[in-house]
Amino acid sequence: MPSKSVDIESLKKQAVLFRRDILETLQLAGSGHPGGSLSAVEIMLVLYGYAANHKPQQPAWEDRDRIIISKGHVSPVVYVTLANFGYFPKEELKTFRKFKSRLQGHVTTKIPGVEFNTGSLGHGLSYANGIALGAKLRGKNFKSYCLMGDGEIQEGSVWEAAMTASHHQLNNVCAIVDYNKVQENGPTQDIKGLEPLADKWSSFGWHVLEVDGHNLQELITAFDDFKNVKNKPTVIIAHTVKGKGVSFMEGKCAWHGKAPNQEQLAAALAELK
Repeated sequence: MPSKSVDIESLKKQAVLFRRDILETLQLAGSGHPGGSLSAVEIMLVLYGYAANHKPQQPAWEDRDRIIISKGHVSPVVYVTLANFGYFPKEELKTFRKFKSRLQGHVTTKIPGVEFNTGSLGHGLSYANGIALGAKLRGKNFKSYCLMGDGEIQEGSVWEAAMTASHHQLNNVCAIVDYNKVQENGPTQDIKGLEPLADKWSSFGWHVLEVDGHNLQELITAFDDFKNVKNKPTVIIAHTVKGKGVSFMEGKCAWHGKAPNQEQLAAALAELK
């Protein structure tokens, strides 16, 4: 059972809204990353709408759970999530990637609710570990969540961080892999295969959960499971679809960093109802 009440049907409606907001934001900007943003919608929605303890009106609240976005190029889904949860006005989404806007292509701590500056990939989990270790040393109970891309975890720095979290028994760390199986230049299996991914994390001493990353109930159950684990970190391998929800974007590496034009936006929004 969920640790608190949750309306799955309401979350499903929000997921459609998030996808529409992401695409409209990207089309207006003329650039950005729709594929990985659309694949992470349900993950972000459950994190902010259910799992994490946070206060949008007090983004620097000391006891908040920290949500680290390691794959910072999916800023559209981050900004749409933060705006919809009240961290800043939704109207500001129209400034995405505009000159002098704080909503740039990679997330930064200038934005309320963003914990970690991004650009180069592969560093978020180490940062999440530091936060989690600091919490333990200070006797704090907040959690450290880290969203990573599957292409990102081809980097050695991620596995160094995986060893660190296990060594220090950081049961307050939850890594989430948005496993959409497509990176910038093609399928992950063709560029640097990750399988057997669950076994790899397990061999590094992690508690491993595999879910359908678009199934809200499975995500809710996984985050509840994480909170009950003792003496080891947790990784949620969320199997997702790049470009989820838009037929002509799904599974296509071309949409890793390409914004829709007006005609494509209209076609995409017609599918998202």
